[in-house]
Amino acid sequence: MKTDSQLKEDVSMELEWEPSVNASKVGVAVKDGVVTLTGHLDTFIEKHAIERAVERVAGVQAIAVELDVKLEPGHTRSDTEIAAAAESALKWDSGVPVEKVQVMVEKGWVTLKGEVDWDFQRKNAAKAVRSLVGVVGVSNGIALKAADAPANVANRIRDALTRHAQREANRIEVTVQGSVVTLKGEVDSLAERTTAVNAAWAAPGISVVVNEMTVRP
Repeated sequence: MKTDSQLKEDVSMELEWEPSVNASKVGVAVKDGVVTLTGHLDTFIEKHAIERAVERVAGVQAIAVELDVKLEPGHTRSDTEIAAAAESALKWDSGVPVEKVQVMVEKGWVTLKGEVDWDFQRKNAAKAVRSLVGVVGVSNGIALKAADAPANVANRIRDALTRHAQREANRIEVTVQGSVVTLKGEVDSLAERTTAVNAAWAAPGISVVVNEMTVRP
């Protein structure tokens, strides 16, 4: 088990290793395995990259993100310009169903609404807009269309966990009630937990994934 000081060092080194992140702008504090990130960033896409980098570090129990985006003068755009760019980005993304996602922008913050069939389509929509110039944040309010889950969906999710995360698969309990999947158990990192959640979202007919997994200290 890592001490908080060891974990802070590992997180700091991972941020320095990530080329899309300016680590000098990020403050890192750790208490009982919970990492708190502070600072002011130039773009929202960098904030996303920082979160993903910290998730990769073994021993991180949770992340408190207190980072805010303060755009440089050259990166500012009007809400109208951002909305137009977002709509164009969504139309040009083949992983997002055409005309099923609506965009609203307020003070640089993009909110996505609509209904799609799969979670990957919802994630693709957020990915398409988060890197646009002028965006300071993204709220993904896209819903999944209701569908009937196959009778064997729990077994199919367990098989997917085995393929994607062999080491953790035997420690994860999968229960399905209707279209709701609940995952319980211990994993070694936040990244491994995300892998398990993504495997569950890929199952047909699933509209909710309840994540009750914990990260091993």
